Amino acid sequence: MEEIGVRETVRFLGLTFNVETILMTWLVMIIVITISCLAVRSLKLVPCGWQNFIEMIVEWLHDQMEAMMGRRGKLFAPFIVSLFLFLLTSNLLGLIPFLESPTNDLNTTLGLALLVIFLVHFFGLYFKGGHYIAHFFQPVAPFVVINLIEEIAKPITLAFRLFGNILAGEILIIVLLHLMPIWMPVPSVVWLAFSIFISCVHAVIFTMLSMAYLGNAVKED
Repeated sequence: MEEIGVRETVRFLGLTFNVETILMTWLVMIIVITISCLAVRSLKLVPCGWQNFIEMIVEWLHDQMEAMMGRRGKLFAPFIVSLFLFLLTSNLLGLIPFLESPTNDLNTTLGLALLVIFLVHFFGLYFKGGHYIAHFFQPVAPFVVINLIEEIAKPITLAFRLFGNILAGEILIIVLLHLMPIWMPVPSVVWLAFSIFISCVHAVIFTMLSMAYLGNAVKED
């Protein structure tokens, strides 16, 4: 029997820590930092290798930030690029045998979602002040209840969408490996390819929604 979703925990100062999630998160950070260092180690006018890969991601994200967040979007470029690379690497890590995706733990996805929402409200107040608070009462004052419910729902939907899809993909890979005989690897390989696609899609979705929420808070119009 293989347990799914059961993680080793330790207690420290009255708090519970998921050891595996912490280790996998640090591994993801090491991978992202290593790839980034390789990409900028010897920059060339005509990019190749890791530089080409990173430049494609950065240019695409910059285009999206400009379209969704206006001229202030460049201020969030380091955060958005780092978030996307972290999510993409985390989602794909669990497809490697004996490794787990940090994003198949709700603690990770909820933490990221709360970070995004905190930045939304912080920079909304920073750039717009009272006008940002006033928009919660639009179009009429009673709508503040609906708007507040929407704000509460944002981190919940962000977190559960990513967590649920990544966990489900990894569970189905394990199930297929147990059900399919060793001489019939095609279904598992097909699902593995589909899981890679889903991992990339949900990294994009989380990042795009984060940009949309930030854009609504900071755009000048």
